[in-house]
Amino acid sequence: MVLTWRAAALAGLVVAAAAVTGSGWALLGFVPVALLIAADVWLCASPRRTEIVRGGDTSIRLGESADVWVLVRNTGRRRLRATVRDAWTPSAGARGGVGTIDVPRGQRRRHETVLHPTRRGDRAAGPVVLRCLGPMGIAGRQRNLTAPWQVRVLAPFASRKHLPSRIARLRELDGRSTILQRGQGTEFDSLREYVPGDDVRSIDWRGTARSSTVVVKTWRPERDRHVLIVIDSGRTSAGRVGDQPRLDHELDAALLLGALAGKAGDRVDLLVVDRSVRASVVRVAASEFLSRAVNATANVEATLAESDYRALVTESLARVSQRSLVVILTGLDRASIEEGLLPAAAPLLRKHKVIVATVSDPRLDEMRESAESIGDVFAAAAAEADESRRRTTAAELRRHGVSVVSAPPERFAPELADRYLALKKSGRL
Repeated sequence: MVLTWRAAALAGLVVAAAAVTGSGWALLGFVPVALLIAADVWLCASPRRTEIVRGGDTSIRLGESADVWVLVRNTGRRRLRATVRDAWTPSAGARGGVGTIDVPRGQRRRHETVLHPTRRGDRAAGPVVLRCLGPMGIAGRQRNLTAPWQVRVLAPFASRKHLPSRIARLRELDGRSTILQRGQGTEFDSLREYVPGDDVRSIDWRGTARSSTVVVKTWRPERDRHVLIVIDSGRTSAGRVGDQPRLDHELDAALLLGALAGKAGDRVDLLVVDRSVRASVVRVAASEFLSRAVNATANVEATLAESDYRALVTESLARVSQRSLVVILTGLDRASIEEGLLPAAAPLLRKHKVIVATVSDPRLDEMRESAESIGDVFAAAAAEADESRRRTTAAELRRHGVSVVSAPPERFAPELADRYLALKKSGRL
């Protein structure tokens, strides 16, 4: 049973009358108030005689809205006038969750809610609360009804806008558009006349014997390599860069690189790991990579523990056989790189091409340029020291043969894609 403000107002009138008259007999006015409440509850439609069905969207991308609804069917004998509250977790961003419905006997009405989620992952619905009032609006009945529903919020893939321009460059690189870029590789392309500076090992002696000049073989870079994208979901990916966690920027870059590599004919695998494997997408067709990757990583959140880089390298080696491109998305934390990643990565570096990609924080650049107060000077000094450590760490990685990509959030994904295209063009994959 629930009471409204009308019941409180009636009770207040009884108390006021007793106070004015100074007679305890006035308190007998609570009897008719109680009878009115009982009558209103009895005349109220029973929320137990209802059936609830949920429906609507089951998956959306972060930044989009989802439409979900609750269908209420009145199986009772009385007309159902009720307030409906469709409860969701706070991060689901429910709007319009509370409304009123009027359902005649034997009919159904739909109550709609719009969700604007603020985080990736599965967002579960709570109970549906039905509050029915009697004809006098003094009291009524209330019931919580369970109707399970879940909306999966996927990564937004904001860098998708950069994909058409990179695909156009890829087509030029592959010779399907305007030009054919040649480089050192293993795929035979054509024969041409020798010019000073050519590698003598490229001379085709049979072709030279049939020609009046010396001819050499030209090669094109291989196009069907294996690309393994490894996302470090440990402590270094937990911090926020701009308005998003570093991990979300890394996921966005991984999706762009995976889509581009798939268009190039390369086999793409994805691994998310910290102290254990959080998500894995392996041996899928290029057309399925994006959908499988966004679903596999929807519920992945960065942990506050230090990543186990030996486990990261071990899991990576288990997924690569021939020479591959291994892209590790992590932070340029000096201790983590020099004491964790580099010692463990030696087996990877011996056989595979490795890229370490990290999102830089533009806030540090702002701090370094600001000097309006004493506090700003100390902040600028701290930002400069942090940047110096990052440069030293990047130089150490390059000294071990690791390619480093570091860019702010808005340029991170396209710059990683550009580095992949540059390696593709030069035949170094």
